[in-house]
Amino acid sequence: QVHLVESGGGLVQPGGSLRLSCAASGSIFSIYDMGWYRQAPGKQRELVARITAGRMTNYSDSVKGRFTISRDNVRDRVYLQMNSLKTEDTAVYYCSQERNGLIYYWGQGTQVTVSS
Repeated sequence: QVHLVESGGGLVQPGGSLRLSCAASGSIFSIYDMGWYRQAPGKQRELVARITAGRMTNYSDSVKGRFTISRDNVRDRVYLQMNSLKTEDTAVYYCSQERNGLIYYWGQGTQVTVSS
């Protein structure tokens, strides 16, 4: 059974930083692409960043230059470093495990609230 568990969310002021972590278990972590998605109230879930098994990365235009995705194949974790946070970054952030363009598993999500 595959489990993805996110942590690191919370309340932060605009301009602040947070680091999200997703711990994976139950799969051969290194062969999967990993993604971070977010869903704000009343909006569809959207891709924030993805890192492939080969460590290629891509970002949504809205976070490019502010967020950094990374992975640790020893600890089976994927991270999202979020800097210069804006109020519009407020959402539930989800970790995903993907392969060949298909999302196989989701985490339960972690709330990020950016507010003064």
